[in-house]
Amino acid sequence: MATGRIRVGVGGWTFEPWRGTFYPEKHPQKRELEYASRQLTAIEVNGTYYGSQKPESFAKWHDETPSDFVFSLKGPRFTTNRRVLADAGESIERFVTSGITELKSKLGPINWQFMATKKFDPEDFEAFLKLLPKSVAGRELRHVVEVRHESFKSSEFVAMLREYGVAQVIAADSEFPQISDITAPFVYVRAMGTQEGEAQGYSDTALDTWAERAKVWADGAAPGDFEPVASDAAEKTPRDVFLFFISGHKVANPAAAMAVIKRLG
Repeated sequence: MATGRIRVGVGGWTFEPWRGTFYPEKHPQKRELEYASRQLTAIEVNGTYYGSQKPESFAKWHDETPSDFVFSLKGPRFTTNRRVLADAGESIERFVTSGITELKSKLGPINWQFMATKKFDPEDFEAFLKLLPKSVAGRELRHVVEVRHESFKSSEFVAMLREYGVAQVIAADSEFPQISDITAPFVYVRAMGTQEGEAQGYSDTALDTWAERAKVWADGAAPGDFEPVASDAAEKTPRDVFLFFISGHKVANPAAAMAVIKRLG
């Protein structure tokens, strides 16, 4: 039976406490991406949220990683942290033409993250979704939105995302609202619950559960322990899955990701 591709990773690759825990002692810092990309299958890049990157940087990331590796990019905060989202067109255009296509086939979804104070304004949010290009320079773009205000937990929001084929971040094990409805041809999860005291961030049982959830999403279904917002379910069809272990006890996130990758075989 057909199934989607599951990719598991962390946020970024430059984090001092990973040196000697995730990275071997005295491993050259300039080769950290090369090492991380051979232990994980995806990385979410946070740096693109805070500032622009040069095309040469994207090309370098492409060249340092395995052929089937994928980068998810966070869209710039200047795009999403604004009162009127309908005015974001120029900022979106600037980002998607900034050289991200130098990643070629390794370009994963773009995560547009919103502040927790941003409320759901249906008219303005739909105007934002209309601005998201489906492709750039002949390369298909996949978009995911990370909303963090309770007002987004509505069937109207879910229906809107489905209309535009945009995913929303499933914010698991976190203080943020969890909207687990499937709205796009892929699933994007940010698991934020790694804990100090667990060598791999989560217990063995919890890691087993994460691996099983990923398989269910990849097969086109939805895990039974995630309550959807809307009453109508998405069509059951294989979907790619992006599962990132983010924040929480950050030093353990690579161990959690590698443990799930091992369970997925």
